[in-house]
Amino acid sequence: MRGAGVVGEQPTLAPGQRFEYTSGAPLTTPTGFMVGAYQMQDVKGEMFEVDIPAFSLDSPHTSGKLH
Repeated sequence: MRGAGVVGEQPTLAPGQRFEYTSGAPLTTPTGFMVGAYQMQDVKGEMFEVDIPAFSLDSPHTSGKLH
């Protein structure tokens, strides 16, 4: 997924602050994985990336082994 902002927001974070949000993704299977990176901009305008480690997506409506 690429786009400006996260869930329609472009938060400005001071040192020590954090931003949390909830989102979703359509899956064609009951389980899956997601991995990626956020592109950030510092106060000087320089761009950098923050990696998002892989995490599992598991449907709460499916029984069985989860990731």
